[in-house]
Amino acid sequence: MKYNYGECEICDTKLIEKQIKQDFWVRGKLIVIDHVPAGVCPQCGGKVVRADVGKRISKLLEGHKKWPKAQVMEVPVVDYA
Repeated sequence: MKYNYGECEICDTKLIEKQIKQDFWVRGKLIVIDHVPAGVCPQCGGKVVRADVGKRISKLLEGHKKWPKAQVMEVPVVDYA
């Protein structure tokens, strides 16, 4: 049974469960976690995760030095100025 994420806090549209890529900046490095279950708003794109998913992400980020070999790629950074 799928989790009921409720309605979007921004636009009140019903959230749909999807697998997303979530990005984080940790000590100046971009880290992307793939296949994160989240409630996604089809109207405005707002995203939320369950508390247990957030805790799991936190543990993953804390132990980043112990990760098995992960895909690494260069990301271009463009200055807005």
